[in-house]
Amino acid sequence: MSSSCRRPEHMAPPEVFYNEEEAKKYSQNSRMIEIQTQMSERAVELLSLPEDQPCYLLDVGCGSGLSGDYLTEAGHYWVGVDISTAMLDVALHREVEGDLLLGDMGEGLPFRPGMFDGCISISALQWLCNADKKTHSPPKRLYRFFSTLYSSLARGARAVFQIYPENSEQLELITSQAMKAGFTGGMVVDYPNSSKAKKFFLCLFAGVSGVLPKGLDSVSSDRGVSNQAQFTAQRSRYNNMKGKSVKKSKDWILEKKERRRRQGREVRADTKYTGRHRKPRF
Repeated sequence: MSSSCRRPEHMAPPEVFYNEEEAKKYSQNSRMIEIQTQMSERAVELLSLPEDQPCYLLDVGCGSGLSGDYLTEAGHYWVGVDISTAMLDVALHREVEGDLLLGDMGEGLPFRPGMFDGCISISALQWLCNADKKTHSPPKRLYRFFSTLYSSLARGARAVFQIYPENSEQLELITSQAMKAGFTGGMVVDYPNSSKAKKFFLCLFAGVSGVLPKGLDSVSSDRGVSNQAQFTAQRSRYNNMKGKSVKKSKDWILEKKERRRRQGREVRADTKYTGRHRKPRF
């Protein structure tokens, strides 16, 4: 379980902690970008989406759009929600392809019923366990979030949250409110015996109970034992296996331009891309 020493959520509310200085790290720190991308890839894998079929996904706590970059590379469309204006400004500057929405997930999600085919969230959910204001009740805010998320997901869809739980009580609080809102599912723990590699993924099913994926284990993986939703940092990236272009290459930029044209966005011939964000469809 994660230590409480200098946890970000203990230092300030998210909209304060993720200021301009902190937000810059998510576009400049190569190690941070690598970790965020790997966790996003694992979360998408746990969604068990149909192969070779674009889906419409929600990214909760989207920040600077690093997770969204992976969703785009995988051929999906997405909407990102975040409470930090500084982080969303970075996402806009990076010209991510998803639609962006400023909002507090603890106040609920404003989307139509059945709108999304799935949801991912990287390192955001644990923030709802803190009461940053006198009016904040963590159980109520978690329930409000999960109940509106449940409504916005298509039946049979999954939501996967990578979280850093502070203790077992926090895990119980999160999972109990998710189940109260109608979700089934449970916790998937990757590399449970490693203090550094250990990762928690809350995998939730909306409307239809599914088989909970197996967590990854470094010992079994080294021995060649196949786990469900197999993922290792050393394997070939999902998109390259699909025959897609390497990010930032000429072909990748041309493919991105073509996607933006199909979406009705303006693209000038002498620039990479100039289209503006569409309004979210809710």
